[in-house]
Amino acid sequence: MSADEPAESALDPAKLVSDLSRAHIAARCLHVIADCGAADAVGPDGATPAAIAKHTGLEADALERMLRLLAAHGVFAHGLGGTYRHTPASATLRTDHPRSVRAYVRMAGMPAFWDRFTELPQTARTGRPRYDMAGLVEYYAAHPEESAIFNAAMVSKARTALPAVAAAYDFDAYATIVDVGGGRGHLLHAILERAPRARGVLFERPHVIADAASAPRLTLAAGDFFVDALPAADLYLLMDVLHDWGDGDAARILAAVRRAARPHSRLLIVEALVPETPGPHFSKTVDVIMLAATGGRERTEAQFAALLAAAGFRLTRVLPTASQHSIVEAAAQ
Repeated sequence: MSADEPAESALDPAKLVSDLSRAHIAARCLHVIADCGAADAVGPDGATPAAIAKHTGLEADALERMLRLLAAHGVFAHGLGGTYRHTPASATLRTDHPRSVRAYVRMAGMPAFWDRFTELPQTARTGRPRYDMAGLVEYYAAHPEESAIFNAAMVSKARTALPAVAAAYDFDAYATIVDVGGGRGHLLHAILERAPRARGVLFERPHVIADAASAPRLTLAAGDFFVDALPAADLYLLMDVLHDWGDGDAARILAAVRRAARPHSRLLIVEALVPETPGPHFSKTVDVIMLAATGGRERTEAQFAALLAAAGFRLTRVLPTASQHSIVEAAAQ
């Protein structure tokens, strides 16, 4: 074996593959437990399956069997007298936890996401899911309950990512910052708190802007980045936008930014970069989620460099953050 070859795993290869083939079972139990609010029924002293079932409307025996499986993975703990109590992991499924991921887990189990993985064989044959990102937006418009869960999940994700992004870059060096497709403005709020001399513009679709919170030095601009001209700015932000789209549509978004950009403008793309190295990585999982759910993709640094160059930008550097996101900085050229 050469020095460049990875060492063979000590885990039995057949067991590794068999375990991976069943990984969806615990994940599906997690979706059900998060959706029904079981964690909210477990107090400081724990709770019996019967008590949790009464709170959630689930059948007690079925609930206990799912809790037992999750407890084997460290999500809940099986205590004396048949009770279940919280572990640090299961506590994050509580709605009131400061780092709650309940909405994020519920989102993963929604039909808009879960059903796309039952359709993955067809997507693998065609390279295209049933919905692209535009179709997913229309789906959410017709399914407001799932849309509400999705929005809550994005807020949950922002609790960790946004402070890390805001702290990783000198935003105070720019007078005007435009967040393109920035949702309800959570990233801009975090940035403006750290950059007292900057002004922010949130550019989003009209129905999203309607729910955005106002703030000093923040302007709301309704529009569609595929149709409407973007405001002029010194710095543009695209956080978790390009990964929703295939390369053709991503190029259209970058072209819209380039048309609006001034000669000195900078662009920041905030996403999880796919490393060129082998091994597990968050971005590789999200990449397949994008394949299945939106037709988009996660990208490597080289792929971003090529997209940016074609749109009239030059990739200047990549900055890590204290989250799973990186900042890709580009200059207009």
